[in-house]
Amino acid sequence: MNVTFNNRDPVYLQVVRYFKEQIAIGKLGPGQDIPSRRELAAMLKINPNTAQKAYKEMEEQDLIFTERNFPSRITTNTEVLNSVRAELITEAVDSFVNAIKPINVPLDELLSLIKVKYQETQID
Repeated sequence: MNVTFNNRDPVYLQVVRYFKEQIAIGKLGPGQDIPSRRELAAMLKINPNTAQKAYKEMEEQDLIFTERNFPSRITTNTEVLNSVRAELITEAVDSFVNAIKPINVPLDELLSLIKVKYQETQID
């Protein structure tokens, strides 16, 4: 697990986002076991209470579930899994639009620039 934490967002929310990103790109699949709270805390070098808070948040969002005496697992709810990708894309687009809007770039020019940049960064 490779997570780089920033100083502006709570660590537990950054952990939740990491899991969402891993789900969105398919590295974490439905029903897959995830590390225990203590294991996660040790791997990321974070406070165990922070890991607990992240897991609680993910359980509240139905991203993970924990059954008695079994490891926590990624949800098998396809609606939730599909919404994760849409949520991340929407957040990124919202952020981009808010940053670019004051520049007043015509939409067709903007879309053309985005297409070029996106293709430049495509992984072969």
